[in-house]
Amino acid sequence: MDLNAQVATRLDEVADLLAEQGASPFRVQAYRRGAETVRRLPRPVSEILEQEGLEGLRKLPGIGDRLGIAIRDILHFGRLPMLDRLRGESDPVELLQTVPGIGPVHAERLHHELGVDSLEDLEAAAHDGRLADVAGLGHKRVTGIMDSLATRLGRLRPPAPADADQAPVDELLDVDREYRESADAGKLHKIAPRRFNPLGDAWLPILHTHRGDRHYTALFSNTARAHKLGKTGDWVILYYDGARGERQSTVITSQFGALKGRRIVRGREEECAQYYGARLPHASGQ
Repeated sequence: MDLNAQVATRLDEVADLLAEQGASPFRVQAYRRGAETVRRLPRPVSEILEQEGLEGLRKLPGIGDRLGIAIRDILHFGRLPMLDRLRGESDPVELLQTVPGIGPVHAERLHHELGVDSLEDLEAAAHDGRLADVAGLGHKRVTGIMDSLATRLGRLRPPAPADADQAPVDELLDVDREYRESADAGKLHKIAPRRFNPLGDAWLPILHTHRGDRHYTALFSNTARAHKLGKTGDWVILYYDGARGERQSTVITSQFGALKGRRIVRGREEECAQYYGARLPHASGQ
Protein backbone atom coordinates (compact mmCIF):
# COMPACT_ATOMS: atom_id res chain seq x y z
CA MET A 1 0.00 0.00 0.00
CA ASP A 2 1.53 3.36 -1.02
CA LEU A 3 1.75 6.33 1.34
CA ASN A 4 -1.29 8.15 -0.04
CA ALA A 5 -3.38 5.03 0.36
CA GLN A 6 -2.16 4.61 3.96
CA VAL A 7 -3.11 8.19 4.86
CA ALA A 8 -6.49 7.83 3.11
CA THR A 9 -7.18 4.61 5.01
CA ARG A 10 -6.60 6.42 8.33
CA LEU A 11 -9.00 9.20 7.33
CA ASP A 12 -11.59 6.63 6.24
CA GLU A 13 -11.29 4.92 9.63
CA VAL A 14 -11.87 8.26 11.39
CA ALA A 15 -15.02 8.71 9.28
CA ASP A 16 -16.24 5.18 10.09
CA LEU A 17 -15.72 5.63 13.84
CA LEU A 18 -17.31 9.09 13.86
CA ALA A 19 -20.35 7.66 12.08
CA GLU A 20 -20.54 4.72 14.53
CA GLN A 21 -20.27 7.06 17.51
CA GLY A 22 -23.02 9.42 16.34
CA ALA A 23 -21.05 12.40 15.02
CA SER A 24 -22.53 14.91 12.59
CA PRO A 25 -22.99 13.46 9.07
CA PHE A 26 -21.29 16.59 7.71
CA ARG A 27 -18.19 15.89 9.78
CA VAL A 28 -18.19 12.24 8.72
CA GLN A 29 -18.48 13.22 5.07
CA ALA A 30 -15.64 15.73 5.39
CA TYR A 31 -13.25 12.93 6.37
CA ARG A 32 -14.54 10.70 3.58
CA ARG A 33 -13.96 13.47 1.02
CA GLY A 34 -10.52 14.13 2.44
CA ALA A 35 -9.62 10.45 2.13
CA GLU A 36 -10.73 10.39 -1.49
CA THR A 37 -8.74 13.55 -2.28
CA VAL A 38 -5.54 12.05 -0.86
CA ARG A 39 -6.17 8.72 -2.56
CA ARG A 40 -6.46 10.40 -5.99
CA LEU A 41 -3.43 12.70 -5.69
CA PRO A 42 -1.00 12.35 -8.61
CA ARG A 43 2.02 12.70 -6.30
CA PRO A 44 2.86 11.68 -2.72
CA VAL A 45 1.09 13.81 -0.12
CA SER A 46 4.38 13.85 1.84
CA GLU A 47 5.98 15.70 -1.08
CA ILE A 48 3.33 18.41 -0.84
CA LEU A 49 3.96 18.81 2.89
CA GLU A 50 7.73 18.90 2.41
CA GLN A 51 7.67 21.44 -0.42
CA GLU A 52 4.66 23.60 0.48
CA GLY A 53 4.16 22.98 4.19
CA LEU A 54 0.82 22.86 5.96
CA GLU A 55 -0.52 25.57 3.66
CA GLY A 56 -0.02 23.24 0.68
CA LEU A 57 -2.19 20.59 2.36
CA ARG A 58 -4.88 23.13 3.22
CA LYS A 59 -5.19 24.13 -0.43
CA LEU A 60 -6.07 20.61 -1.58
CA PRO A 61 -9.75 20.18 -2.59
CA GLY A 62 -11.92 19.43 0.42
CA ILE A 63 -9.03 19.47 2.92
CA GLY A 64 -8.86 22.83 4.73
CA ASP A 65 -7.42 23.51 8.20
CA ARG A 66 -8.63 20.55 10.25
CA LEU A 67 -7.89 17.81 7.77
CA GLY A 68 -4.61 19.45 6.80
CA ILE A 69 -3.44 19.22 10.41
CA ALA A 70 -4.67 15.61 10.62
CA ILE A 71 -2.72 14.62 7.49
CA ARG A 72 0.39 16.40 8.78
CA ASP A 73 0.16 14.51 12.07
CA ILE A 74 -0.17 11.16 10.30
CA LEU A 75 2.88 11.93 8.15
CA HIS A 76 5.04 13.30 10.98
CA PHE A 77 4.08 10.98 13.83
CA GLY A 78 2.93 7.85 12.00
CA ARG A 79 -0.26 8.10 14.04
CA LEU A 80 -3.24 10.37 14.59
CA PRO A 81 -4.04 11.14 18.25
CA MET A 82 -7.69 11.74 17.35
CA LEU A 83 -7.94 8.28 15.79
CA ASP A 84 -6.28 6.70 18.83
CA ARG A 85 -8.88 8.38 21.02
CA LEU A 86 -11.81 7.24 18.86
CA ARG A 87 -10.46 3.67 19.00
CA GLY A 88 -10.09 3.89 22.78
CA GLU A 89 -6.31 3.60 22.46
CA SER A 90 -5.29 7.11 23.52
CA ASP A 91 -2.14 7.08 25.64
CA PRO A 92 -0.65 10.57 26.21
CA VAL A 93 2.36 9.17 28.08
CA GLU A 94 3.30 7.02 25.11
CA LEU A 95 2.85 9.99 22.75
CA LEU A 96 5.13 12.24 24.84
CA GLN A 97 7.88 9.62 24.72
CA THR A 98 8.09 10.03 20.94
CA VAL A 99 9.75 13.42 21.52
CA PRO A 100 13.58 13.20 21.73
CA GLY A 101 14.75 14.01 25.25
CA ILE A 102 11.62 12.74 27.00
CA GLY A 103 11.79 9.27 28.52
CA PRO A 104 9.16 7.26 30.42
CA VAL A 105 9.74 8.95 33.80
CA HIS A 106 9.53 12.51 32.46
CA ALA A 107 6.56 11.61 30.25
CA GLU A 108 4.66 10.38 33.32
CA ARG A 109 5.54 13.54 35.27
CA LEU A 110 4.59 15.86 32.42
CA HIS A 111 1.25 14.14 32.04
CA HIS A 112 0.33 13.78 35.69
CA GLU A 113 1.88 16.92 37.21
CA LEU A 114 1.47 19.43 34.37
CA GLY A 115 -1.55 17.93 32.66
CA VAL A 116 0.29 17.67 29.32
CA ASP A 117 -1.73 15.38 27.05
CA SER A 118 -0.68 16.39 23.53
CA LEU A 119 2.32 17.70 21.61
CA GLU A 120 0.59 21.08 21.40
CA ASP A 121 0.30 21.10 25.21
CA LEU A 122 3.99 20.20 25.43
CA GLU A 123 4.94 23.04 23.09
CA ALA A 124 2.96 25.55 25.15
CA ALA A 125 4.58 24.28 28.38
CA ALA A 126 8.03 24.64 26.80
CA HIS A 127 7.39 28.24 25.77
CA ASP A 128 5.70 29.41 28.98
CA GLY A 129 8.46 28.05 31.24
CA ARG A 130 6.66 25.13 32.89
CA LEU A 131 9.07 22.54 31.45
CA ALA A 132 11.97 24.29 33.14
CA ASP A 133 10.33 23.48 36.50
CA VAL A 134 10.45 19.73 35.87
CA ALA A 135 13.49 18.20 37.55
CA GLY A 136 16.03 16.88 35.07
CA LEU A 137 14.82 18.97 32.14
CA GLY A 138 17.59 21.55 31.95
CA HIS A 139 17.84 24.46 29.53
CA LYS A 140 19.68 22.44 26.89
CA ARG A 141 17.12 19.63 26.92
CA VAL A 142 14.15 22.03 26.86
CA THR A 143 15.71 23.85 23.90
CA GLY A 144 16.10 20.53 22.09
CA ILE A 145 12.47 19.64 22.81
CA MET A 146 11.34 23.03 21.46
CA ASP A 147 13.39 22.56 18.28
CA SER A 148 11.99 19.07 17.77
CA LEU A 149 8.42 20.25 18.24
CA ALA A 150 8.93 23.20 15.88
CA THR A 151 9.95 20.73 13.18
CA ARG A 152 7.25 18.14 13.90
CA LEU A 153 4.47 20.69 14.24
CA GLY A 154 5.62 22.62 11.19
CA ARG A 155 6.27 25.93 12.95
CA LEU A 156 9.11 28.38 12.39
CA ARG A 157 7.92 30.88 15.02
CA PRO A 158 6.82 30.59 18.65
CA PRO A 159 3.18 29.58 18.99
CA ALA A 160 0.39 32.07 19.49
CA PRO A 161 -0.59 32.80 23.12
CA ALA A 162 -2.19 29.80 24.78
CA ASP A 163 -5.55 31.58 25.13
CA ALA A 164 -5.67 32.90 21.55
CA ASP A 165 -8.32 30.43 20.40
CA GLN A 166 -9.79 29.06 23.64
CA ALA A 167 -13.49 28.36 23.61
CA PRO A 168 -15.49 30.53 26.04
CA VAL A 169 -16.19 29.10 29.47
CA ASP A 170 -19.97 29.15 29.04
CA GLU A 171 -19.67 27.08 25.87
CA LEU A 172 -17.38 24.53 27.50
CA LEU A 173 -19.71 24.16 30.48
CA ASP A 174 -22.67 23.70 28.14
CA VAL A 175 -20.91 20.89 26.26
CA ASP A 176 -20.01 19.34 29.64
CA ARG A 177 -23.68 19.51 30.63
CA GLU A 178 -24.79 17.87 27.37
CA TYR A 179 -22.24 15.09 27.78
CA ARG A 180 -23.11 14.23 31.37
CA GLU A 181 -26.86 14.36 30.78
CA SER A 182 -26.58 12.18 27.67
CA ALA A 183 -24.26 9.73 29.46
CA ASP A 184 -26.64 9.47 32.44
CA ALA A 185 -29.55 8.81 30.08
CA GLY A 186 -27.61 6.01 28.34
CA LYS A 187 -27.81 7.76 24.98
CA LEU A 188 -24.12 7.64 24.07
CA HIS A 189 -21.99 5.07 22.27
CA LYS A 190 -19.43 3.51 24.63
CA ILE A 191 -15.86 2.61 23.75
CA ALA A 192 -13.46 0.19 25.41
CA PRO A 193 -10.36 2.18 26.44
CA ARG A 194 -7.06 0.35 26.26
CA ARG A 195 -5.67 1.87 29.48
CA PHE A 196 -6.84 0.74 32.95
CA ASN A 197 -9.31 -1.69 31.41
CA PRO A 198 -7.92 -5.23 31.71
CA LEU A 199 -11.25 -6.89 30.83
CA GLY A 200 -11.72 -4.77 27.71
CA ASP A 201 -15.14 -3.50 28.81
CA ALA A 202 -16.86 -0.85 26.69
CA TRP A 203 -17.62 1.51 29.58
CA LEU A 204 -16.48 4.97 28.40
CA PRO A 205 -19.28 7.10 26.86
CA ILE A 206 -18.19 9.34 23.98
CA LEU A 207 -20.03 12.38 22.66
CA HIS A 208 -19.52 14.19 19.37
CA THR A 209 -21.26 17.54 19.20
CA HIS A 210 -20.69 21.06 17.94
CA ARG A 211 -21.21 24.69 18.82
CA GLY A 212 -21.20 26.83 15.70
CA ASP A 213 -18.13 25.87 13.67
CA ARG A 214 -16.42 24.20 16.63
CA HIS A 215 -16.57 20.40 16.77
CA TYR A 216 -16.30 18.77 20.20
CA THR A 217 -15.49 15.30 21.46
CA ALA A 218 -16.21 14.68 25.15
CA LEU A 219 -15.20 11.75 27.38
CA PHE A 220 -14.80 11.07 31.08
CA SER A 221 -11.16 11.20 32.14
CA ASN A 222 -9.41 7.82 31.92
CA THR A 223 -6.10 8.91 33.44
CA ALA A 224 -4.22 7.27 36.30
CA ARG A 225 -4.94 10.26 38.55
CA ALA A 226 -8.68 10.18 37.80
CA HIS A 227 -8.81 6.48 38.70
CA LYS A 228 -6.74 6.99 41.85
CA LEU A 229 -9.02 9.80 43.12
CA GLY A 230 -12.26 8.13 41.99
CA LYS A 231 -13.05 10.91 39.52
CA THR A 232 -13.64 8.88 36.34
CA GLY A 233 -17.32 9.79 36.51
CA ASP A 234 -16.71 13.46 37.32
CA TRP A 235 -13.77 14.82 35.31
CA VAL A 236 -14.76 15.43 31.69
CA ILE A 237 -12.18 15.99 28.96
CA LEU A 238 -13.31 18.17 26.05
CA TYR A 239 -11.41 18.16 22.76
CA TYR A 240 -12.26 20.83 20.22
CA ASP A 241 -11.00 22.60 17.13
CA GLY A 242 -8.60 25.52 17.48
CA ALA A 243 -6.72 27.72 15.04
CA ARG A 244 -3.44 25.95 15.95
CA GLY A 245 -4.88 22.48 16.00
CA GLU A 246 -6.90 20.53 18.52
CA ARG A 247 -7.43 22.11 21.94
CA GLN A 248 -8.31 20.42 25.21
CA SER A 249 -10.07 21.47 28.41
CA THR A 250 -10.96 19.59 31.59
CA VAL A 251 -14.22 20.27 33.45
CA ILE A 252 -14.50 19.17 37.08
CA THR A 253 -16.68 19.70 40.14
CA SER A 254 -14.94 22.26 42.35
CA GLN A 255 -14.15 21.09 45.86
CA PHE A 256 -13.19 24.42 47.41
CA GLY A 257 -14.26 27.95 48.20
CA ALA A 258 -16.96 30.01 46.54
CA LEU A 259 -17.20 27.61 43.61
CA LYS A 260 -17.56 24.46 45.71
CA GLY A 261 -20.03 22.07 44.09
CA ARG A 262 -19.99 23.98 40.79
CA ARG A 263 -18.77 22.63 37.46
CA ILE A 264 -15.66 24.58 36.48
CA VAL A 265 -13.06 24.56 33.73
CA ARG A 266 -9.75 23.66 35.34
CA GLY A 267 -7.28 26.52 35.11
CA ARG A 268 -9.98 29.08 34.29
CA GLU A 269 -11.47 29.53 37.76
CA GLU A 270 -11.67 33.33 37.55
CA GLU A 271 -13.76 33.15 34.39
CA CYS A 272 -15.97 30.50 35.97
CA ALA A 273 -16.47 32.73 38.99
CA GLN A 274 -17.62 35.53 36.69
CA TYR A 275 -19.93 33.10 34.90
CA TYR A 276 -21.57 32.06 38.17
CA GLY A 277 -21.50 35.54 39.69
CA ALA A 278 -19.26 34.33 42.50
CA ARG A 279 -16.32 36.08 44.12
CA LEU A 280 -12.88 34.55 44.52
CA PRO A 281 -11.07 36.42 47.32
CA HIS A 282 -7.78 34.78 46.38
CA ALA A 283 -6.48 32.04 44.10
CA SER A 284 -6.94 28.53 45.49
CA GLY A 285 -6.25 25.06 44.14
CA GLN A 286 -9.17 23.18 42.67
